[in-house]
Amino acid sequence: MAEEFAAPVTVALTGASGAQYGLRLIDALVAANHEVWVMISKAAHLVIATETDVELPARPERLAETLVARSGARPGQIRCFGREDWMAPVASGSGAPSAMVICPCSTGTLSAVATGASNNLIERAADVALKERRTLVLVPRETPLSAIHLQHMLDLTRLGAVLLPAAPGFYHRPETVDDLIDFIVARILNQLGIEHRLMPRWGESGH
Repeated sequence: MAEEFAAPVTVALTGASGAQYGLRLIDALVAANHEVWVMISKAAHLVIATETDVELPARPERLAETLVARSGARPGQIRCFGREDWMAPVASGSGAPSAMVICPCSTGTLSAVATGASNNLIERAADVALKERRTLVLVPRETPLSAIHLQHMLDLTRLGAVLLPAAPGFYHRPETVDDLIDFIVARILNQLGIEHRLMPRWGESGH
C-alpha cells in the first residue's frame, strides 16, 4: 500500500548564508507528514559544506537517500530534482500544485525570480508558483540591503510572493542557535498553514 502524505511542499536552498534554515525546514515538513520536493543549487552545496557538518551528494538520487536518512522520512516522502530536470512536476503549471519556499534565498536568485529569468529549475519553479498564484515564500539572508535588493523584494511582494527575511526575534528568550533557527522555520510554516510545535504563537502559553 502506497504511503499517503500531506500536500507536497517544494523547498529550494540557494547560495546565501543560512543553510541551517533550509535543512531544518525540510526536517519540520517531514515531521508534519508532508511530501517534500527538494532542489539545492551548486552554490548552496558550497555553503552547506562551509556552514555545517552535513555532507550532501550532488546527484538527486543520492541526495534524496541522504536527506531521508537524516530526517527520518518515510520511503517516497522526499524527492530531489537537478538544476535542469525540466520534466520535474515543479517545472510546469500543469504539474501537481505545490507551495514553494526558497530558503535561504540568495540575492542572485531573488533577482532572477523577480525578473522571470528561469535559467534553472529553481528559478523556473518559482516562476510557475507566481504565474499559478501559488504560495511562494522567499527567505533572504543578506545585510545591508541595496536599493536593487529592495526593489526586487517590492516587485515580488506586489506579484504575490511572501518575503520573509531570516531575521529572528528574541521575545521568546532564545537560549541556543537552534532556537533562533526554529523561530524562522516556525514563521515559514505559519505562512504555509502547517501546524507545528517549534515555538508558541504570540499570546499562547510559553511567552
